[in-house]
Amino acid sequence: MTESLDWHKSSYSGGNAGACVEIAETLRSVLVRDTQNRESGHLGFGVSAWAAFLADVKADCL
Repeated sequence: MTESLDWHKSSYSGGNAGACVEIAETLRSVLVRDTQNRESGHLGFGVSAWAAFLADVKADCL
C-alpha cells in the first residue's frame, strides 16, 4: 500500500545529507517515514494530531 502513496520531503530538508523524513497524506492520516530506512515502515498520525504538531513546531513549542 505505501508504494502507491505520494511520499515527499519538506523543502526545509535541503542539504541534510539524507537526515530527513518523508510524509504521505491520505484523507484520514499523515504517514511519516525515515528517508534512510524506508523499508522499516512508517508512523501514522491522525490529521488533527498532525496539524496540532505542526502548529506547535511553528510556534516553537517543541
